[in-house]
Amino acid sequence: MSKKLPDNQILVYSTVWCPDCKRAKKFFGEQRIPYVNIDIEQDAEAMAYVEKVNQGKRIIPTIVFPDGSILVEPSNRELADKLGLQTKAQRQFYDVIVIGGGPAGLTAAFYLAREGFDVLVIEKAGLGGQAGITQTLDNYPGFDEGVSGMEFSDRLGRQALRFGVEILQANEVINVIPQSPYLCVITADGVEYGARAALVATGARYQRLNIPGEDELIGTNIHFCATCDGAFYKGKKILVVGGGNSGFEEGLFLTKFAKQVDIVTHLPKLKSSPILQDKVTSKANMSVTTNHAVKEFKITDSRLSGVVVEDRSNGDLKEWQYDGVFVFIGLSPNSDLVKDQIETDHLGFVITGNDLMSSLPGLFAAGDVRLGSTKQAASAVGEGATAALMIREYLKVEG
Repeated sequence: MSKKLPDNQILVYSTVWCPDCKRAKKFFGEQRIPYVNIDIEQDAEAMAYVEKVNQGKRIIPTIVFPDGSILVEPSNRELADKLGLQTKAQRQFYDVIVIGGGPAGLTAAFYLAREGFDVLVIEKAGLGGQAGITQTLDNYPGFDEGVSGMEFSDRLGRQALRFGVEILQANEVINVIPQSPYLCVITADGVEYGARAALVATGARYQRLNIPGEDELIGTNIHFCATCDGAFYKGKKILVVGGGNSGFEEGLFLTKFAKQVDIVTHLPKLKSSPILQDKVTSKANMSVTTNHAVKEFKITDSRLSGVVVEDRSNGDLKEWQYDGVFVFIGLSPNSDLVKDQIETDHLGFVITGNDLMSSLPGLFAAGDVRLGSTKQAASAVGEGATAALMIREYLKVEG
């Protein structure tokens, strides 16, 4: 049962385009918790309030509760804890526990559930992973006109539920330890769940530049999600760091808002596909600079005042002026919860055999967290299906 708060006056400061805002409001709706939505783009006072609460940063959703407490960009688990909701699974033991509710994890889950296995998915945030916050999936088979990341994720979630998968969206797994012949999956609240096998499908997160000024400006002028933060830059000038497909795709999306979007990469040659390069070239308000490395973000009055870049051909330093910077330079695996238990490469990507099993018997990996994955939604779904089949065979042998 959901817990009603006094007067039912939860205030959600949001925008219509923000996926995290949609997720938070969807969470409230699913739990039948009343709330009042305030669009900060339509309310100057609300925008000022959000910036005041967040020390000058426009971070959404900012959620104010009747007792005066505030949560900023809360996970579903944080919302559940605040509302006093029950977040524990129905049972303590499952045939398979899937850690991560992205395309790989959800696909594996419903494949296994269809075959009669008891499956639990534990996801610390919203379903869909990186795909869930992607504006449009244009190259996913079967969607000839593309599909929004949110719709794609919702469909996967509903499909898993239809086959009997149990899904916890507000839980974070912090460790997986062997308890022969089973695995013990431990969540952040100290709850332990047993399983005959487990799948790590925790995906990856965007890498940072790790240069002076970056940490201070994240959420203000430095961003990693065009869908989330692009609308803050209507009529302004944006720099995109990264010459791969992600940089070009997100840069093209940002032209919906910004008057100028420039792309810079430290490499002498672009890594993005020729199709994306052609699209960018055709845009009058886009440019691409290669062989230049971003070295520093200058700050004045808590705002970005300059971007220092190095021309790698001669070592000359330049200072560019932009209103905001979006960074897309690759992904780091979300493997911290298992890195002490299994073999990974130097970056933390999980090493598996051809059967997708890690160095710990019974623990498999699929999707972006796995070494050798292609970081595409379609291949993540394929790996999820393959992992399910491999897990099925493993359970047959293990009895």
